[in-house]
Amino acid sequence: MEMKNKNQIRLLLKGLKIDVRTENYIEKRLQAIKKMLNNILRIEVEIEMDKKGKFRAEVMIKTPHELYRAEETTESVEGSVDLVMEQLKVQIRRNKDKVITLKKRGGRSIKKKTVIDEDARF
Repeated sequence: MEMKNKNQIRLLLKGLKIDVRTENYIEKRLQAIKKMLNNILRIEVEIEMDKKGKFRAEVMIKTPHELYRAEETTESVEGSVDLVMEQLKVQIRRNKDKVITLKKRGGRSIKKKTVIDEDARF
């Protein structure tokens, strides 16, 4: 088991070693996720090789209010990482849309409850 730590990214490798090129690839893929979220506390990337020779990638992203997690198993490290990143992007977009919808709904309900005095001049 090998652990590497860059800033808030923790890379955990079980049963395998990856080269610098693959590590840079993972870092590059995480940059896209970092652009979508503005307050990331911690990112944990776990890569492990199972008995059948397949690679399992699991990524957890911790923010102050949410925890995003995805895992995938494929024939290559890069393939697993790509699929995991796509799953995380979907989760983040869905959560952002939900927050925006709730804010709009809250604004509408306040607007409905607001009573304007007929004597008021605008």
